[in-house]
Amino acid sequence: MRILNGRRARTASPRSSAADARPFGARRLPASRWRVPVAFGLLAAGAVLAAPAVASASPYPSPVTGHVYLDDNTAVSNTIAAFSRHANGTLTPVPGSPFTAGGAGTGAGLASQGAVQVADDGRLLLAADAGSNQVSVLRIQPDGSLHLASVVSSGGVLPVSIAVHGSLVYVANAGPADSNYTGFRLTPGGSLTPVPGSAVALPAAAQPGDVLFNGTGTKLVGTRVGTSQIDSFTVGLSGRLTAAPGSPFTAQGLGSFGSQFRPTNPSQLFVSNAHNGAGLGTVSAFTDSGAGVLTSIGSSPVADQQTAPCWVTISPDGRYLFAVNTGSGTISRYSIAQGGALTLLGSTQVSASGGVGAVDPAPSPDGRFLYVNESKIASVGTFAVSGGGNLTELPGSPTPLPAGASPAGIAVS
Repeated sequence: MRILNGRRARTASPRSSAADARPFGARRLPASRWRVPVAFGLLAAGAVLAAPAVASASPYPSPVTGHVYLDDNTAVSNTIAAFSRHANGTLTPVPGSPFTAGGAGTGAGLASQGAVQVADDGRLLLAADAGSNQVSVLRIQPDGSLHLASVVSSGGVLPVSIAVHGSLVYVANAGPADSNYTGFRLTPGGSLTPVPGSAVALPAAAQPGDVLFNGTGTKLVGTRVGTSQIDSFTVGLSGRLTAAPGSPFTAQGLGSFGSQFRPTNPSQLFVSNAHNGAGLGTVSAFTDSGAGVLTSIGSSPVADQQTAPCWVTISPDGRYLFAVNTGSGTISRYSIAQGGALTLLGSTQVSASGGVGAVDPAPSPDGRFLYVNESKIASVGTFAVSGGGNLTELPGSPTPLPAGASPAGIAVS
């Protein structure tokens, strides 16, 4: 995520058969989460179809085309790791990284998706300070460095996931006490102000793992990992939420975890089911009605034949879904039909430490690369994405994070 990623809103529209026939990487340009210049996007599409991208052998540095951020979730004083993202997919630390977030982390991995998000057209970064029950807002400088703008209370205990659409922000607080979804308004200067009456209380056992907007900002969804349920809301003009009839919905497997609305269709939702057992992971596909009612698509859920598919993301063109299987150290690859049905294409091994412990994935805005938070070894994996959604890990991957990091979330611009 999902500028990327995670739970950033994206302008989206239903795909046509002509759109489905476009080559991977040649896509509509959504208005928020996935931004990339048109000419670069078209060139990238051609490069992707020709061959998987690999690190350049040129003696000259590859140009910087964006940045990658991770919430280090460091105890006592939380920090944000920042990397320059080069045209060949490689990463180099931004000078001065890691940057002080302002709050405190927990010093241990967060069982969540979306702990860090890019906002305000790439000018601001939001990060969960789970150890101090706060949210930090940092200004993104042209060189990718970060300056602290504000730190505010998250409105609950243990903030783990953040959703952004325009100026509206929602935070999922996952503590056993004071667990909720709480809304805020974000100013261009980087201040967060609570939305009056926005907090939605959750049961102590809910353990929310992800909160996200659809591409139009009219819906908000949250996963309850602890009780295997999915909250679904419509979003009012005031920013407050109205629960959909029947919400929370029973998930199609145990441990509903990572989730993602399709970038090209705001009414299609995909949710991973992480706790079915060894080799029994699945991913569910839903249609989200105007009132927020979730209806299963096709033969959903679809098995990925792996263990613990906790984190998911979708390529910017909406054609492929990637699920990181934290327990088996692989990334499952699915194609997505126009109507939302999933087809398993296979799995790719995450090389370092057998890949076990890899968590959040996020694609580059042009769809050419997939970056993976390898939390267990405090590193970032980089994969080239080629035709058919195939993944190839780049030479030199993964890139290490700063010492002491227990990273949560990943955002790519």
